[in-house]
Amino acid sequence: MGLQVLVSAVSEEPKQLAEKMGLSTEAIIVNQTDYFRYEEFERNGRLIRAYSFQEKGVGLSRNTCLMRADEEICLFSDEDIVYKDNYESLILEEFEKNQEADLILFNVEVAPERRTYHIENYGRVRWYNSGRYPTYSFAFRLNKVRSRNITFSLLFGGGAKYSNGEDSLFLKECLKKGLKVYKAPVNIGRETVRESTWFTGYNEKFFYDRGVLYYYLYGRLKTPIALRFLLKHKDVMCRDIPFKKAYQLMKAGMKAGKTE
Repeated sequence: MGLQVLVSAVSEEPKQLAEKMGLSTEAIIVNQTDYFRYEEFERNGRLIRAYSFQEKGVGLSRNTCLMRADEEICLFSDEDIVYKDNYESLILEEFEKNQEADLILFNVEVAPERRTYHIENYGRVRWYNSGRYPTYSFAFRLNKVRSRNITFSLLFGGGAKYSNGEDSLFLKECLKKGLKVYKAPVNIGRETVRESTWFTGYNEKFFYDRGVLYYYLYGRLKTPIALRFLLKHKDVMCRDIPFKKAYQLMKAGMKAGKTE
């Protein structure tokens, strides 16, 4: 098995980025810039291909990576991830141990205030516990994703119409189409601190966009799950926008989701 890292970046110099991230496997970098360019180079004897496009949207850049990927095992990544020296062996060993797994989710260390997940035990990921994992935790068998024609939504994520959620929608599609998703308590790297590309605070757009996302993610269960989400996080999220208004914004977003 070989491993290929699929990197979504914005206005980066590819060789410097590969060095900063510690890439030691084959990789594809899709760079959102104001020019078109293709280049390829080797790092540690492994081929890295870099594409610079005048395009916006993280979903689009991840799909562009998927179109060009050609290794058996692939790992999604962002420009702010720095990998352990042995990340390749850590990932491939898990796929060797679990021949049933189509996707395996891994730990990446992040600052406490940005942490949405931490895997402590091996296990299966199901629809009801799949909504908190970031894309950079996803490693997968390329032929399984391709054979089910699974891609990223262009409506959600940095640079798209709605703030975030492309990762949860991708995972939902994998589960819906029968792929077997597992989690492994294995740390493969860390995230460096940077300004978020989509989060600007718990404002009206945040709650509205979350409502649209929940329409796509949860269908008939969207309303109770939205209420549960707000009740759980109201002490942090509802300081500037009251609970009742936040819920109304989420409901407006759910309604708008029907027309997309």
